[in-house]
Amino acid sequence: MKGLILSGGHGVRLRPLTYSQQKQLIPIANKPILFYCIQDLIDAGIHSIGIVVGPNKEQVISEVTAQDWDAEFEFITQDRPGGLAHAVKISQQFLGDDRFVMYLGDNILLGGIKGFVDDFRRSDAKASLLLTKVDHPEQYGVALVNEQGKVILQLLEKPKNPPSNLCIVGIYCLTPEIFEAIESIKPSWRGELEITDALHWLILQGRSVTYDLVSGWWKDTGKPEDLIDANRLVLDALPGMNGNGACLENVKNSTVSGRCRIGKNTVIKDGSVIRGPVIIGDDCIISNTYLGPYTSIGNSSVLSNTEIEDSIIMEGAAISNTERIVESLIGKNVTIERDGRLPAGSKFVIGDNSNVTI
Repeated sequence: MKGLILSGGHGVRLRPLTYSQQKQLIPIANKPILFYCIQDLIDAGIHSIGIVVGPNKEQVISEVTAQDWDAEFEFITQDRPGGLAHAVKISQQFLGDDRFVMYLGDNILLGGIKGFVDDFRRSDAKASLLLTKVDHPEQYGVALVNEQGKVILQLLEKPKNPPSNLCIVGIYCLTPEIFEAIESIKPSWRGELEITDALHWLILQGRSVTYDLVSGWWKDTGKPEDLIDANRLVLDALPGMNGNGACLENVKNSTVSGRCRIGKNTVIKDGSVIRGPVIIGDDCIISNTYLGPYTSIGNSSVLSNTEIEDSIIMEGAAISNTERIVESLIGKNVTIERDGRLPAGSKFVIGDNSNVTI
């Protein structure tokens, strides 16, 4: 089998961050979301992976190729937002006659996809979808299913009156028959080729479309609050203190407790308090600072005289003399410093290379 990851799109719900970086490269626990997708495919035994790219494609190519993966990659340019089925269509030359997994690159899933992929390999299904139960199915693509046969009977895109509470997770196992389905559908009202329409065409033709249920948690990281929530969930799974070769001798006159991961050459000093789960990257300086649970600090950040909790701080940040920062998403190389005022707390979504005085 092959893998196909979709890593295009403009990420408008995550602006201003996505003006300067591709949304799938935003880090969760200091690791780009896209990298979780790639590792899931590799762990499922898939080592030939196509990545559909669009805006900021050079960033995606550079970040992926800079890593040592047990996989070969082909990058496929989608020059316009034509829909998920359009992304599959333009990837046909890469995919050929192989079965494949399509993975939306802004999804993050606990437990991986190995069981889902193995079930599909053993089956004669023409397509298989991951589903999960949600509280507001009208906001998602929804499946009506035969629970005993694990067969999907109907697919609907954001229905006003959902027939079930099972939404479609952005991970699909597909066969080359999907290309016939895509050629048989028309663009939706959005002018895009919808993968739900193609899959529903297979169902109407009597082709077997099956499903598995997500056993753990799943997040579509399309909005700032989703990223913060995903960061919490990933940090909750931290294996313990001092991963990645960190050294506690660089903790000076400070307190570190709970599940924390501290990067190489990072110094924590001057009465700082770190309460996990927290991850701190390499080459950081943390002085007289409180880092509370569910905080990620990127490489080469400098924090002093501040308090940060439940936030994602990307690499190169410089934050000093601020009051408490909570539930925030702060881009690369951002500077935040206080100038005379004393707010009780601050909440930010700040794009890369910004300077903020509060």
